[in-house]
Amino acid sequence: MTRVLITAFEPYDRWSDNSSWLALMDLTHWYEGTVEITTRRYPVNLTKVSDALRRDLQSNYDLAIHLGQSPGCPLIKLESIGLNVLSDGSLITADGPDAYRSRLPLEQVATRLNDRGIPSERSHHAGTYLCNATLYLSQHFSQSFAMQTQSVFIHIPLTPAQAAKHISERLPSMSTPMASAAIAFVMEQLVGVAST
Repeated sequence: MTRVLITAFEPYDRWSDNSSWLALMDLTHWYEGTVEITTRRYPVNLTKVSDALRRDLQSNYDLAIHLGQSPGCPLIKLESIGLNVLSDGSLITADGPDAYRSRLPLEQVATRLNDRGIPSERSHHAGTYLCNATLYLSQHFSQSFAMQTQSVFIHIPLTPAQAAKHISERLPSMSTPMASAAIAFVMEQLVGVAST
């Protein structure tokens, strides 16, 4: 059986919810496919995320899907590159390459999501904060420990309820059911590729 790790983040700053965790929890309520899913909710703290990733990836999953909330983003973003850099310009890890580029067919998956009415795109830049660090470290640990796990990071828009709490900012949103459907579709599309 194909085994997939899916992670999301806890609420942070002014956000009382995190759309990534809400979407993941929604997925677990209805998904009945053949993939064995392990879920994790990570704290918004680089040291703790690094430790958790190192521990969780020891199980050598076929695929790791990391989810994060992206306020201001109107669509699903499939991040293809993890950079070895933090927002202050320092390195995430001194013993790693400048970047890892995903070998997964993210452009093709984004196109198929759009064909199904879920706005999506492949993105080449996951920022320089925790989302990027999670993608980079997931790829780095998998390679360093000779694991089979391939990784992808998915940025998810705010939920409508989150956007409504900050209506003056006119932030874009996506329903939780649509976001969870996108996660399931991405997973189903990538597990065959990741396990070969």
